[in-house]
Amino acid sequence: MFNLKVLSREVTEDVLEMPEVIDTVKEVYQLKAKGDTTVFPLVFHEFESGVADMDIKSGWLKGSDIFGLKVVSWFGDNAEKGLPALIGTIMVMDSTTGVPIGILDGSHITGIRTGAAGAIGAKALARADSETLMVVGAGHVATFQVAATLMMFPGLKKVYVYDGLSLENAEKFAASMPDTLQKNFDHEADGVIFEAVTDLPEATGESDIIITVTPSHTPIIQKEWVKPGTHFSCIGSDMSGKEEIDPEIFADARVFTDDTPQCINVGEIEIPIQKGILKKEDIAGEIGEILIGQTVGRENDEQITVFDATGTALLDLLTAKLALAKAEERNLGETVNL
Repeated sequence: MFNLKVLSREVTEDVLEMPEVIDTVKEVYQLKAKGDTTVFPLVFHEFESGVADMDIKSGWLKGSDIFGLKVVSWFGDNAEKGLPALIGTIMVMDSTTGVPIGILDGSHITGIRTGAAGAIGAKALARADSETLMVVGAGHVATFQVAATLMMFPGLKKVYVYDGLSLENAEKFAASMPDTLQKNFDHEADGVIFEAVTDLPEATGESDIIITVTPSHTPIIQKEWVKPGTHFSCIGSDMSGKEEIDPEIFADARVFTDDTPQCINVGEIEIPIQKGILKKEDIAGEIGEILIGQTVGRENDEQITVFDATGTALLDLLTAKLALAKAEERNLGETVNL
């Protein structure tokens, strides 16, 4: 009855380019700040604790006439079956009719929109003269964080990479980044030094921008290591109990979220609020409010700033809509009748 497009990971990798995704994520944040979006309640279920779980994030972009959802499952034993542990699927629907528009693989879309989000938070809140970026966590998503941040901060001179589980992994990540940037993002990082680090306190004290991309449940960055003027984009804390930075950092930081209710429940600010270090009324706002000029971000060069980015389906949905449009232009993907 309905013809809809199905896009594989290979197609989304082919059609999506970081600069366009950055603009798309900005648009989502701006629409949200204007009240033109709705984030529906998060659904989370553990099939077996520590072994298999899933979550459903969904929402409505009134200003773009779409709604939909992303289902992400994690099955830790999948490697033994020759399957990826993490699997994501996005469904996009027309919000004027309810008609399905597309079904897309969510893995690449999640990575690229998350990278764009972390960099947008940095651009809005970090010092304009920032020269050193540190990425904490050297997994797949960290690649997108580095790429997007370098595009938005052409003055960056050094990128530190820290992986608390494997120095070898951090070293491989750092060594491969110049080629990865050129091959996957068509971006030349001329003159940028990429370095794996083991002394985290020292590297923290030298970093202007710190992006955390880990599943940690205990703080990795301690407050006493942080210099004045540092910006944090906290990406990894997206489920209750996760925690990447010392909650005491929030005591005198200027804090923004991507979705305040969701961040209070499952984000980096969850534990500082529970401990009374940060009060809900102390949250400066959502990142989109800076982008539309409704509020200011950083107030001075000495201020520590934090962007708590839990991620919402809104980002996936508008990025998916972009992918569908670009695939249609190039006659890519499969059309199926549902």
